[in-house]
Amino acid sequence: MNIKPSMKRSLLTPCGINCRVCIAYLREKNRCLGCRIDTSDKPVTRAQCKIKNCDELQKNNLKFCFDCKKFPCDLIKRMDKRYRTRYNMSTIENLKNLKKMGVREFVKNEKIRWTCSHCGGTICVHRGCCYACGKKPSD
Repeated sequence: MNIKPSMKRSLLTPCGINCRVCIAYLREKNRCLGCRIDTSDKPVTRAQCKIKNCDELQKNNLKFCFDCKKFPCDLIKRMDKRYRTRYNMSTIENLKNLKKMGVREFVKNEKIRWTCSHCGGTICVHRGCCYACGKKPSD
């Protein structure tokens, strides 16, 4: 399966994750459409996400955590540590790059970073390989 949806802001989470490379977005069964999409059938883990529903984000109508005066807060730091350790990706670096580059340039770089050189499919951050062909970026 080769999923290449257009990259847009709705596929970038407040915490800096690119939904397009998330296993929940890539899979066909019980597919998540991204944490910014409001649907009643969204998985509980996304609907009740502490970062997405953060008081600071909500109160100040912020789109990304980098705009928060508390950035990086403890929630972001814990998530960043988990993602760096398990998936070799930093949500804090993503957010810093997003702020520095803007959405359009960040998305352009993400597309390059997460496209499989073997088949053109999407590399899944959670699996560390192409979701379509199963090859690792280093293969």
